[in-house]
Order: sequence, then C-alpha cells, then structure tokens
Amino acid sequence: MLDLFILMMERVGLIILLAFLLVNVSYFKRVLENREQLSSKVILIVVFGLFAILTNFTAIEITGNKIVPSNFLTHISENTSIANARTLVISVAGLVGGPSVGTTVGGIAGLHRFFQGSGEGSFYIFSSLLIGLVSGLIRLLLIKKQWQNKSFVYALVGILMESVQMIFVAVFSGTELAKMIAGPMIMINGIGTFIFMSIINITLKQEEQAKAVQTHDVLNLAAQTLPYFRAGLKRESSQAAAEIIQRYTKLAAISMTDKHQILAHVGAGSDHHIPELEVITELSKKVLQSGEMLIAHSKEQIGCKNPNCPLAAAIVIPLFAHEKVVGTLKMYFTDESKLTYVEEELAEGLATIFSSQIELGEAEERSQLLKDAEIKSLQAQVNPHFFFNAINTISALMRRDTDQARSLLLQLSTYFRGNLTGARQTKILLSQELQHLAAYLQLEQARFPNRYQIDVQTNDALNNALIPPYAVQILVENAIKHAFANRKENNYVEVAIRSEKDVLILQVEDNGVGIKADLLSQLGKQAVVSEKGTGTALENLSRRLHSLYGETGELKVETKKNGGAIFTISLPLELKGGNE
Repeated sequence: MLDLFILMMERVGLIILLAFLLVNVSYFKRVLENREQLSSKVILIVVFGLFAILTNFTAIEITGNKIVPSNFLTHISENTSIANARTLVISVAGLVGGPSVGTTVGGIAGLHRFFQGSGEGSFYIFSSLLIGLVSGLIRLLLIKKQWQNKSFVYALVGILMESVQMIFVAVFSGTELAKMIAGPMIMINGIGTFIFMSIINITLKQEEQAKAVQTHDVLNLAAQTLPYFRAGLKRESSQAAAEIIQRYTKLAAISMTDKHQILAHVGAGSDHHIPELEVITELSKKVLQSGEMLIAHSKEQIGCKNPNCPLAAAIVIPLFAHEKVVGTLKMYFTDESKLTYVEEELAEGLATIFSSQIELGEAEERSQLLKDAEIKSLQAQVNPHFFFNAINTISALMRRDTDQARSLLLQLSTYFRGNLTGARQTKILLSQELQHLAAYLQLEQARFPNRYQIDVQTNDALNNALIPPYAVQILVENAIKHAFANRKENNYVEVAIRSEKDVLILQVEDNGVGIKADLLSQLGKQAVVSEKGTGTALENLSRRLHSLYGETGELKVETKKNGGAIFTISLPLELKGGNE
C-alpha cells in the first residue's frame, strides 16, 4: 500500500504541475473567468478531457494484487486493473465547469478507459459519468451557499468522488482489489483535488485583485485628469494630464498630440519629441488619418527619424470628440517585452474615458456661449460631489464585489453620456432621460442600499416623446435629497409618466415629510436656501420649461395632507418624427 501511495503521489504530482503551468497562461485565465460561456465550456471539456486521458496513460498497472512497473499504458491486459488520478480530473472538471463539463469529461475519460481495457470494464463509463455529474451539481450548490473559496470542501469532494469509484470497483472487480487500492487512491485524490482547486482559486483571486487595483487606479487617474481634459487639448492642460498618466501607469513615456502638433511628451525621448513641433512619427499620422488604434513593436514601426530615440514600442490611440478624431494619446515603451495584452486593454479604456472628458469640456465651452441663461445654468453640468461620491462607492466595492463595481462603472459611463447629451441638446427622447435616471439611481442606491424604493410607471408608446434634459432626474433627485430628512426606511418615490390628449405629464410623488407652507409658494419660482444643494435646480427647471414652451410648459408643486409631495410637469406632447 505504501508503494502504491508513493507511485500515486508521483502521478498526481505530474497532473498538479501541468495544472499550475496551465493556469498561468493568460488565455486559459480568460477562459476560467468566462467559464459560463459556451465557447469556454468547450475549451474546458477539451483541456480536462486531455488531462483525463493522460491519467489513464500514466496509470499504475496492478495484476494479481501486485504492482507492475510501467510508465505509459496504452493497453491494459485482461484481468489487469489500474490505479490512476482519473477521478481527480473528472471531479475538478465538474467543480470548475459545472454539470455539463463534468459529465462530458467523465464520458470521455470512461470511454477511453473502456477501450484501453479492450472492451473490459464498461462500468467505468457509468461511474465516470456519475462522478462528473455529481461534482458539477456540487459546484452549483457551493455557488448557492457562497462556499466557492472554502478549500477544505474540495478535499471532501475529492474523497467522496473517489469513494464512489471504489464502490463500483468493489462491485464489478472484486473487494480484494478495492481493499488494496482504496486507501491510497481516496487519500491521494482528495489531496490532489484540494491542491488543483486551490491553484485555480488562488489564480482567479489574484486576477480579481489585480483588476480591482487597476480599476481603482484608473478611477483615480480619471478623477485627477478630468479638470485638464475638460479644458480641452491645449499645451498646458495636456502637459499636466500626461504627467499624471505617466505617474499612474509607470510607462517609459506618455505623449499627446492634437491633429497637427505635439502638445506634451513626458519621459524617455523628451529631448527630441518636443511640444510645439509637428507630429513627427509616421505611426501617429496613420492613427490621425484612420481613427484606429495602432501598435508598434519596434523602432522602425514607430517611425521616429531620430537615430538615438530610446523608444522601442508604442501604443497610439485616437482621441475623439463628437465622433471625430481630435488628437492622439501615445504610450511608449523602452522595452518591447513590456507591451502586453493588459497594456492594450488599458490603453483602449483610457482613450474612451479621456475622449468623453474632452467631449464634456467642449460641451461646457459651447454651453458658456448660449444666450439663454436658464439653459446655460443646467446644461453641461456634472455634479462634482456626485461624481466623487460615485468613485468612492465603486472604490469601496472593488475588493468586496468586483462584478457590482464593474456594473456601477458602466452606469457611471451612462450617466456621463446622459450629461453630454443634455449639454448638446435642448430636448431629448424620454427613453434617454429614463436611461440617465436609471444610471443615477443605481449609483445612488449603491451608496444607500435599500434606503429608497423607486417605482417608474410609463408607457412604451411615449419613449419617443421629446422632453427637456434632466427634467425627471431633477425631480427624483430633489425627492431623494429633501423629502425624507434623515429617515432610513419606508422611503418611496413614484414616477408616473402619461399623456392626456396632446399634453405629456411627468409626475414624481413621494411619501416624505412634505413641504412647509412658506416654502410651497417659492418652489419653482425662486431660489430656495438648501443645506444639500444650491437651491436653484427647481427654479432653473421651471424657467427652462417657460423658455421652451411658454405658457404651455408648467411645473406644479403640491403637498399631501398625509405627508409627502407631488411634483408635476406638464408640457406639449411632441413625438420625434411627428405626432401621427
């Protein structure tokens, strides 16, 4: 039994070594992260199927209850049995990929064992299928119980699955064989499953932590560069932004250009990549012309004509404003090997963020030129307090719930896009306003879980109705900020959108503390002193309605007898494309 235990340790050690090498391959890491996708499941089946076949080939041959020395078994003689780590691989396949992957890998392993034994031992097919199915179902149970990171559970699963296999061996091959191999195989496969799953879980956890840290850094980077990109692509603001980007990314050099000249260059090569010179690399010229990201893996591809230039690789990303290329962001490397897939993904993400910030800056600049003071005061506004609260909320979620953090990042992007849309237009679709509202609410409710219950009732037929930007969002935000004082529960806001003949009605009702009589007559007509805002939002909204619709646009405020308030906007029903 000791000899068998040592030999099994060698075989399992080989499988564990291969597993360690495999999970450190970037492509396989992405497969594990997206294991619920069909393509990933197919890859997992192929990989674990090959592992299972390998365990059959490297099995330990046993004849007459004696170990027969062998290194590679392509064929098993009659009345001969083997001890191997097949059950370990099938169990891990189920624990990683679920029932479909586990069962399929079990079928592959069982069929190979059947043909390896020249048609003897058909029970291995059924036992392997059962083990794959059960281990996959256990994975679903672990996810439901949130026990995925409890490593000791995987050891118990390995022991249980090998015990099932030993029951089949005892029934179909005799108890003597089962007695001989059960102890070592149950112990080794339990330990092996524990180690295999620990390697996978540790690798995935490290990836999540790395992404969390990177996302946190990107958020801080976005927050610090926001004032400079909002100022537009100018030399001073670009230089400050480039210095911040290099400090966070730790790249050899960062450069920024507009469509004609270098605006900033920080780091290696700054002796000849000088601001105010014309764009000097052929790579940058191609990006400005094509509007597509380009990657250079050599000095020749960069196209710098200076023979002493230390820059060996580069990523050049176009910067957009209103779907037009306005400049480039260039990330340079002095060591070509440091340009990896991660840097490419980071570059694309940063370019998207910076393009949005530039676009926001241009929108603000246009906003300042508007003659209508009421529209000017609301358009192109991004509430810095809300923005930094959102960043802090997402940062806090990085290490606790990366999926929710990613979801909130998307909502923050949607919120920004809504602000940009509102800055460019005096009227937007109701559907766009509701998307903007949904993004705001998800970010706000992430800060205060379960504090507010928001119910939106609308008719899909009104999705193409045109309304002033932020009209609904301002009323909901006003309710959240002011209606409930410091009450932490039973806070309800109902949004009702309907049409009556040719009138569109936007109504927001809350069950808050109501509005004092002396304030009721002021709301919407003048600025009201507030501890939680400027006090001008409702006044500006009301003026905007009158500016756009005259006497047919109205904001009405009511207080309810039993507590709470009702804010109602009435305006002409205008559908995009006509009212037919």
